[in-house]
Amino acid sequence: MKILEISNQKFGENAILYSLTNDNGLTMKISNLGARIVELIVPVKGEQRNIILGFDSAEEYVAKDMYFGATIGRVAGRIKHGSFSIDEHNYQLPISPENGHTLHGGSKSFEARIWEAEIAETSEQVSVVFSYLSPEGENGFPGELQARVTYTLTNNNEWILDYYAKTDQPTLYNPTNHVYFNLTGDMTQPVDQHSLFVDADRFAVVADDTTVTGELRSVTGTPFDFRQPQSMKQVFQTAYEQNRLVDGLDHPFILNQTGFDQAQAMIIAPQKDLTVEMYTDRPAVVIFTAQFGDNGPEVRGQKLVSHGGITLETQVSPGAVEFEGLGDIILRPETPYQSRTIFKIK
Repeated sequence: MKILEISNQKFGENAILYSLTNDNGLTMKISNLGARIVELIVPVKGEQRNIILGFDSAEEYVAKDMYFGATIGRVAGRIKHGSFSIDEHNYQLPISPENGHTLHGGSKSFEARIWEAEIAETSEQVSVVFSYLSPEGENGFPGELQARVTYTLTNNNEWILDYYAKTDQPTLYNPTNHVYFNLTGDMTQPVDQHSLFVDADRFAVVADDTTVTGELRSVTGTPFDFRQPQSMKQVFQTAYEQNRLVDGLDHPFILNQTGFDQAQAMIIAPQKDLTVEMYTDRPAVVIFTAQFGDNGPEVRGQKLVSHGGITLETQVSPGAVEFEGLGDIILRPETPYQSRTIFKIK
């Protein structure tokens, strides 16, 4: 297993890029800016194929899109009107002037921070441990939060994400990673030719502002039924109101099972020459299909096409602070947060 640290001058004034390569030639590049994944380069039939969206410098992330590949927190997804209660205490977070909600923890959250980084290496895997201290009151959240995210690359072609956090008072915590996959490596090609598998009988219905309504709907008879691998075309070429509402997918899927014995989701490349399997202990995955229209950024010299990527954001479903039955994202001092998600490349 090999590790190479690339100089911070190459990636930005304060950011460092780490390059991890396993014995199979798979390379993962990650940065302490937002504890994010920048590249995932897979050898495919003699080709070195980068299968995720990302930029070449920290400055580009700041200018174009801070969420690409980043760790998201304190709370992934939208908190409606930015308000929540814990133990009969009401809290108000800053809201976006565009929609009146709080998205991904608010402005300049985890994705914009420079995390501390520490390298750990064995013969079978190499890890970078990212740590960030979120102070009391940051973006309106109660409690000082010590967050840690460990990126591990194994010789089994696994990218493992381990999350840990503890707080000194009750707060909300629901992190995720905002990686966009495009298994062709060509960001000018939409993901409509990809196939998707999701082991989920239900999805969370969203309103026209993409906040969840509280309704969990069966996937049966809808374009959301991916319980057998299906072409992504079915979500783009449909009159189904939930797809038309967001021009694709921007929805939580409620997983039928969690754990690491069998994959809960799978993305399959159009030529069937590459597959990414997802394993998680989280109860839901938010799938977003990068419907940026003509506003997609330039990615490494290529204009990103609308639907040019797909996310698998493992988490407790958004809406958990508003609706019963979606899970609990309150973190308390006596119980540290721990979770794991694995992406396996085949």
